[in-house]
Amino acid sequence: MDEIKEEILKDLKKVKNLNELKALRDKFLGKEGKITKLLSKIREIPREERKEYGKRVNLLKEFALKEIERKRKELEGLILEENLKGEWEDLSFYQGEEEGNLHPITKTLNRILQIFLFMNFTLEEGPEVEREDYNFDLLNIPKEHPARDMQDTFYLNREGYLLRTHTSPVQIRTMLKKRPPIRMVSAGKVYRRDDDPTHSPMFFQVEGLVVDRDTNIRQLKYTVRVFLKLFFGQEVKVRFRSSYFPFTEPSLEVDIGCLLCKGKGCGVCKGTGYLEVMGCGMVHSRVLKNCGIDPQEYRGFAFGLGVERLCMLYYQIPNIKLFYENDLRFLKQF
Repeated sequence: MDEIKEEILKDLKKVKNLNELKALRDKFLGKEGKITKLLSKIREIPREERKEYGKRVNLLKEFALKEIERKRKELEGLILEENLKGEWEDLSFYQGEEEGNLHPITKTLNRILQIFLFMNFTLEEGPEVEREDYNFDLLNIPKEHPARDMQDTFYLNREGYLLRTHTSPVQIRTMLKKRPPIRMVSAGKVYRRDDDPTHSPMFFQVEGLVVDRDTNIRQLKYTVRVFLKLFFGQEVKVRFRSSYFPFTEPSLEVDIGCLLCKGKGCGVCKGTGYLEVMGCGMVHSRVLKNCGIDPQEYRGFAFGLGVERLCMLYYQIPNIKLFYENDLRFLKQF
């Protein structure tokens, strides 16, 4: 047994890898190993000597296991050290857990919807992959209209389908599904071929629709004024300008007094003292007819706004690209 012990220590010094260590373990502790054979011979030992013999063999086995395990850890440490020589880790990169927060667009969208729900609007939803007739035809946007040009719209390979360019198709779906009175808002992502500091190919929109027997433009203006006051948390100067949208008549653009210069004129408002925030108007009679609603009996008004636009004004953010760069230094400010 003493000879085997010396042999184990001698062989361990020669071991250079884990495969050699496994072979050494089999040599002494495998089925045909030297220590295993010593244990199997216990029946050949005289009865009065068996206890002492078994004790010595077990001590030898424990010694072998301990030395082999020590060698295994030594080899694994060398392997790890060798691997680390070929790797580089940026210790300045923090990998711990951090508490998250809502994206500024999400916060702005929630704020907008909470106001309209408070004003007794219902929330309606629709698909982002939309039918061309819902996105254009039923909204009184004819084939020759510029908005239908390939430069503005993301058309899909499937004929008659596209990525919606506005959330107005949800208004069409609602009017086809429900009878007046209707008082709804829709919100979600829309897609256009725009890409500059104030436009993104994908952005968020909120649109509203009211259809009833006594709906009029004074109600529209009142709704817009109340919303803007609640959203900005203060009285804001509101200006309505005549405009054109194929799905409303008359159509209006809505401006507010510049929040930075208080109407005096600055670089943000381009010296005008006003900032454009949304569009609106009375629903065109053709749109009502397309949805099976009698324009002689019912009238409606609609409005639409860009969530990013209001978010930029509310938080005074200069570039829309900042919303989508996922820079934590920017996002943590909200």
